[in-house]
Amino acid sequence: MIGPSGAVRVMVATKPVDFRKGMEGLATLVRESMRADPFSGAVYVFRAKRADRIKLVFWDGTGLCLFTKRLEDGIFRWPKIEDGVMRLSAAQLSALLEGLDWRLVHEARATPAPTQAG
Repeated sequence: MIGPSGAVRVMVATKPVDFRKGMEGLATLVRESMRADPFSGAVYVFRAKRADRIKLVFWDGTGLCLFTKRLEDGIFRWPKIEDGVMRLSAAQLSALLEGLDWRLVHEARATPAPTQAG
């Protein structure tokens, strides 16, 4: 996948935004509405009023990046629309971007090490 991967912080704006905004406008929303730094390395996720489009803004260390996706069929599964921000794991973001229900993705549980029979 092009873009962020691994242990990245993902912050989701739960309220739809004006999708005419580009990376500068979305970076301003990150600062003013989400009270966060768009250049922190976190991924900031925004949705359109119709849930078939999504935008991500993130700093990759050399510049501000804008990722946009539109689903041909279906909609992105989205948290309840309200003012606020929620956090997703990288695995949940990956599921969201595929149009899957990210709520079904859970962190892997630590399994105990196998014991050796003597």
